[in-house]
Amino acid sequence: MKYLYLLLLTVLFSTINGIAQTGNIGVVAQTDTITTMVQTGAINGNITTTDGKPAAYVNIVLKETSKGTISNEDGTFSLHNIKVGQYMLVVSYTGLQTQTKEVAVIAGTTTEASFVLKETSKELDEVIVNARKGLNAKPLTIGKAPIDPMDLPQSISIINKDIITDQQSQRLSDVVKNVNGIYLATTRGSTQEAFSSRGYSFGSNNMFKNGARVNSGAMPEVSSLERVEILKGSAAILYGNVAPGGILNMVTKQPKFQTGGEVSMRVGSNALYKPSFDVYGPISKTIAFRINGTYENAKSYRDVVKSERYYVNPSMLFKLGKRTELLVQGDYLHHNFTPDFGIPSVADSAIAKLPRNRFLGTNWQYTKTEQSSAGFSLKHQLNDSWTITANGSYQMYKRDYYSIERMQAAANGNLPRPINKLYTREDYYVASVDLTGKFKTAFIEHTLLAGVDADRFYTSNYTYSLANVKGGIYDTINIYDATKYTPRTDIPVATALKLGHQPVNRFGAYVQDLISLSSKLKVLVGVRWSYQDSKAPDTLTFATNVKTMGSDKVDKAFSPRAGIVYKPFGHTSIFASYSNNFVVNTGTDINYKQLDPSIVNQYELGVKNDFLNGKLSANVTVYRIVNNNLAQTAPFLADGTPNSNANIKVLAGETTSDGVELDITAHPLKGLDIIAGYSYNNMRYTKTPDVKGNYVEGQRLVNTPANTANGSLFYNFSRDSKLKGFKVGATVVYIGDRFGGWNDTKDPSKPAGSYTKSRLIPVSGFTTIDLSAGYTFKHISVLAKLSNITNTLNYYVHENYSINPIPPRQFMATVAYRF
Repeated sequence: MKYLYLLLLTVLFSTINGIAQTGNIGVVAQTDTITTMVQTGAINGNITTTDGKPAAYVNIVLKETSKGTISNEDGTFSLHNIKVGQYMLVVSYTGLQTQTKEVAVIAGTTTEASFVLKETSKELDEVIVNARKGLNAKPLTIGKAPIDPMDLPQSISIINKDIITDQQSQRLSDVVKNVNGIYLATTRGSTQEAFSSRGYSFGSNNMFKNGARVNSGAMPEVSSLERVEILKGSAAILYGNVAPGGILNMVTKQPKFQTGGEVSMRVGSNALYKPSFDVYGPISKTIAFRINGTYENAKSYRDVVKSERYYVNPSMLFKLGKRTELLVQGDYLHHNFTPDFGIPSVADSAIAKLPRNRFLGTNWQYTKTEQSSAGFSLKHQLNDSWTITANGSYQMYKRDYYSIERMQAAANGNLPRPINKLYTREDYYVASVDLTGKFKTAFIEHTLLAGVDADRFYTSNYTYSLANVKGGIYDTINIYDATKYTPRTDIPVATALKLGHQPVNRFGAYVQDLISLSSKLKVLVGVRWSYQDSKAPDTLTFATNVKTMGSDKVDKAFSPRAGIVYKPFGHTSIFASYSNNFVVNTGTDINYKQLDPSIVNQYELGVKNDFLNGKLSANVTVYRIVNNNLAQTAPFLADGTPNSNANIKVLAGETTSDGVELDITAHPLKGLDIIAGYSYNNMRYTKTPDVKGNYVEGQRLVNTPANTANGSLFYNFSRDSKLKGFKVGATVVYIGDRFGGWNDTKDPSKPAGSYTKSRLIPVSGFTTIDLSAGYTFKHISVLAKLSNITNTLNYYVHENYSINPIPPRQFMATVAYRF
């Protein structure tokens, strides 16, 4: 692997060197007898407001061509590969006065063009809030390549800081509910939020912060986020070994070269108080900083449960030259809270009828979580067409956990309370190098991405013996009659028994090309090679000082991707795509060899539409995801005898996920913003051998609702209104019927068509409605929210335990001062 890594890096940098020498001259198009050179130039520019502040997210169009872009946060923009000639540069934004400027493009040079908007930075902020960009015009960083969303054969969603702020989002689930088709699936022990999309769970492999994977065991801090990006469907070519439902990337707030900031205080139901701060500005002409942080303390609508957390997120930006910048950032989260396994299941298949606030754990149980990271992003523009980016980060996650868990009651209400003590630490290192660029071969334009990445996980786990605890059961209580048993209150002495280590190394190399055959027809092709080396786990037993070793496991696979985009009109894009993922499997085959990864095929077809100059965006996507190599229990052992060991498997099963998604954003009136969506998903088992323990064909997988929907609207009263400064909003979320528990399994010993007794827990669908209102006067703003105004009662169900009620009606308010 080491030599392969060096070889790929050598090839990559050799390519970079060759490209750097080409400057702004288009790639030579050759036939047997003719060689043609296409001369091009570039335009760089800067947009500011009348008070000298940078103007971000403003539209820039080269009138005589189809080229365009959006200004960056620092107000800069770039247009590349422009044929020599005279052009009209147009700068516009809904609610702004359009400006034009004539520019000349000269071969091999970069033309500079600057604009000063007639608005101040504060007025521009108001315009951006009142005329947010359409769904298909928002820049996306998690996709790595500089591809216009209308040219990408894939569905995306971006939730920006304005929505996060207006809705006073406390947790990531509050942000994700604005994204169609992605939903909070489980909250095991209230220790984490697990999301799902298209029938697949978003585990740690699918969760990112600033482009690097993060452990999903911690609840991330939302106040530090600039935006949340969702890339739906397959992202295997970009990141490798990810579940096929999509990936989520949290982008933290970045340094700025203008001074500013905000302090705020949030209070709410259940004794919530949360002060926060955010300060940014220049240190010099080439160095800027930003630091934000928060402290949070709250009780809960659940008895006994409480939470305390603090967080800090510093970052610095270094302009190392006209073409080079270095971003260094880090964060630290400390969270102490009460694990809460909610309401137990009764007789394995029903939810106990208990009050929403009833807590069945102990008064002393706890979870202490820490998560920290430090990383950098170095970006260098080789020339006007090519950019190389190097990223690296280190992350640490640890959890100290001691709690009652996995509660399942008998029909008479007797509840044995299992107890567990764990200590886990994960150290994670990641590095990547990406090369992106645009060039031409004859009349064909290319947007190329090539790169390599590598990461290393090192996980440490302690297991314990607990004094006076037999069979893992702390004690027994009765959920209906508290006088039947006397609950235990002591804290059992925990003695460390074993320490286990699990190192995992990953490496990937990938290349992707968006080929523009014309302004209307584009093709995206790419492939990734992934290599995962799960080193032999070791376990040290303290009593004997003996270390036992497992065995190494190596998985490798190619992940191809292909898509086509047809744009019959400038505002409409039709796309179709194919991609696949590989999923690492556990267990062994009948010869006790480790299983190969499963290959998951994904097909997607969609239409993206922008109408009324971006005031209305409507996208429709249909998809099919087939895991036709699902690991299932092997029917027979190698000697032909029946197999009863669930860890001995065969790659012979299949699941299929079909669905449709509708996304809408609209700005029909000045100040009015609407987000809406609906999704349908049918995730089921479609091929399972008739072996005891295999799942039943045709049955929907647990925690996969068929229907989900979301909608939100916010209205900001304009400066001309008598209600200037006021805003009102509402958010509606619907999660359809679904099952918790466990899917049914086959038993060939029973009559044909029958299977084991159902362990499914039916959970009805539910709708929640939140109302918001706010007022801003000069530098001071006040926001208030009433969530779940109908006081709807429903549950998040993890397997057949940890059945956690959703929060009841609650109030929250935030006062902020912006400077």
